Amino acid sequence: MHSDRYTILKWPRMVSALRVAVIVPAFNEERLILRTLSNMPASVDAIYVVDDASSDDTWRVLGTATDARLHRIRHSKNRGVGAAIVTGYYHALCDGADVLTVMAADAQMDASDLPALLAPAITGQASYVKGNRFAHPRYRDMPALRRWAGRALAMLTRWCSGLNVHDTQCGYTALLASCAESLPLDRIWPRYGYPNDLLLLLAQRGYSVAEVPVRPVYRDEKSGVRPWHAALILGLILQRWARPL
Repeated sequence: MHSDRYTILKWPRMVSALRVAVIVPAFNEERLILRTLSNMPASVDAIYVVDDASSDDTWRVLGTATDARLHRIRHSKNRGVGAAIVTGYYHALCDGADVLTVMAADAQMDASDLPALLAPAITGQASYVKGNRFAHPRYRDMPALRRWAGRALAMLTRWCSGLNVHDTQCGYTALLASCAESLPLDRIWPRYGYPNDLLLLLAQRGYSVAEVPVRPVYRDEKSGVRPWHAALILGLILQRWARPL
């Protein structure tokens, strides 16, 4: 337990005693994983990095990290970003976390946005909170193709789920543990499209979802997203809409 979490994170208009865990799914992130970890707020109680069977030196580099909050977990074979997140969820739940936050390993998420992301969950306004890059003044920092694809997929997800969400592909999220424990996490789509599948599942079960603006960070990282991923996610959304869990 970190006694400084009440002062450093500076929760907006509140004080929280909830235990916050950050799950970091990682695949071939040897260059950026330490940068991601170095920006983790001191108010976070535990960090779970799930190496999804990287073929580079991600696991070795992780071994050089000195943060006492860090838990290293490694998949024996590649299972997908969604599966890596679920593995992190399970470990955090077993350790008694109250809020499960996800941050990417490629340093594309601004740690200073974490208090705002957590606020709706901590105050009971939502069970699941997503970052919305399109609502941030610097949304044009996102590559144009990502903006167009993201808006299109968000529109379809809104239509199928009834949720008022506008950046469905943003991976910066916060989920209440009480909500996670009631979901069939092991049956959610494990690869690209996981965020859309989870949103539809939450909507079908009546959970509330909120969005907050977060800054998109794009520097020298390389994206693993390909154009065909959009077609795959499109099919997944329609499938889950037609056949709820």
